[in-house]
Amino acid sequence: MSGKISNVTDEDFADQVERAKGLVLVDFWATWCTPCRAIAPILESLANDNAGKVQIAKLDVDANQRTSMRFNVRSIPTLLFFKDGRHVDTVVGLVQKSVLQERIDKHLVAAA
Repeated sequence: MSGKISNVTDEDFADQVERAKGLVLVDFWATWCTPCRAIAPILESLANDNAGKVQIAKLDVDANQRTSMRFNVRSIPTLLFFKDGRHVDTVVGLVQKSVLQERIDKHLVAAA
């Protein structure tokens, strides 16, 4: 994992995501999840392509069940988009990079 993607936990989710300014994309994942491992390089690429525009974080659902339950995450990977701390969008499952880039662009334009 690159330095552009951070890990968040139940303990620091509020500070890292809900109090963050701008757009934050949180990947709810688990080590045993094959689609989660498949989406990881896509998220790395998005982090590089959108450096300074979007913050990308990963939350291990096995280690952080409280946050996963709070946002009703039932299947993984689930990607939640937060804008200025507010949950604004959700993508469930393994999707193409272009789909995620479109969502990022949509929320960045709405922020402008």
